[in-house]
Amino acid sequence: MIDRTKEVQVIRGLLRRHRIVAIVGARQVGKTTLARLVLKTLRGPVAYFDLENPDDDARLADAMTALRRLRGLVVIDEVQRRPELFPILRVLADRPSGAKFLLLGSASPALLQRSSETLAGRIVYHELRGFSLDEVGSDRLDQLWARGGFPRSFLARSLAESDEWRRAFIRTFLERDLPQLGITIQSTTLRRFWNMLAHYHAQVWNSSEFARSFGVADTTVRGYLDLLSAALVVRQLQPWHENLRKRQVRSPKVYIVDSGLLHTLLGLRTLADVESHPKAGASWEGFVLEQVVRRLGARPEECCFWATHSGAELDLLVIRGRHRWGFEVKRTSAPRVTPSMRVARADLRLSRLDVIHTGEHTFPLEARIRAVAASRLLEDLPALQ
Repeated sequence: MIDRTKEVQVIRGLLRRHRIVAIVGARQVGKTTLARLVLKTLRGPVAYFDLENPDDDARLADAMTALRRLRGLVVIDEVQRRPELFPILRVLADRPSGAKFLLLGSASPALLQRSSETLAGRIVYHELRGFSLDEVGSDRLDQLWARGGFPRSFLARSLAESDEWRRAFIRTFLERDLPQLGITIQSTTLRRFWNMLAHYHAQVWNSSEFARSFGVADTTVRGYLDLLSAALVVRQLQPWHENLRKRQVRSPKVYIVDSGLLHTLLGLRTLADVESHPKAGASWEGFVLEQVVRRLGARPEECCFWATHSGAELDLLVIRGRHRWGFEVKRTSAPRVTPSMRVARADLRLSRLDVIHTGEHTFPLEARIRAVAASRLLEDLPALQ
């Protein structure tokens, strides 16, 4: 087991402040395990409903009657299967006394739309992701990169078993999980799209190019992208733009969220396969940026990238208040300051620019620019205040 104490503390804090808390995340990312860890730390009555269990699903046939008499904490797992529960939870959440609710579910159009409409102001979300460097330790950096952060993939007894689990996950996700969410797009179509997206990992989204490849409208492939983003297996990093008298990129960058899934989609089974592949640098960039964002504790709306049509760019820009931090990821042990970095430092008025590299040491490069070893992220990159 990997220690997820920080996640448990976050959920406990949210439950103290809110009547309804939802843990959302991709399938098999550990939502149920986290909920059970939270329950072990709490006192008082607990009711647990797993909507994939026919018995629990039947108990909620008359949901108002079943839920209104409960006290303490009520956990509803796989809640996206029953979106009609949200109006009932709205009524129960408005009572001056009664139970609190912990909802677990894969982020889906039904879950996000229905809950945000009926539970506005009453619910708070926590996105659970796979294991991070904080949780597994810097000594397992390469293992985390190769296998990704899904618990069963990372903790598999061998790399072959890890790859086998990821291949099964992709097939089940497309053929069973997405249809259960009411998505009617053919699994073969989404598999082709996901595979193609893996080859564009860490690149700026070009809907016209994807549309030509699939022979459909731009809006159709954009819908595919938004669907996989809502399911939390793809991330769109939005561009930052302001009045700099420069033509700036305004389309998002796309990333496969989990590096292990990316490698499986690319047909890469070993770390040696990954390191020798043309997408190794892009894979490393996406993996490191994910770890940086999680180490900083940055919110999604605080994170973006920046690029101009003249060639200047910045892999990650984190903005909080009046402070701006820039990050560049280089798969090299000898990082250097580039003209693009100097342009970003000046034009974006960065407080600091960190160049994450594969070497062993952290050291200054220029004023407000330093090289940070990926293996020392936990020591040299403090969380944002």
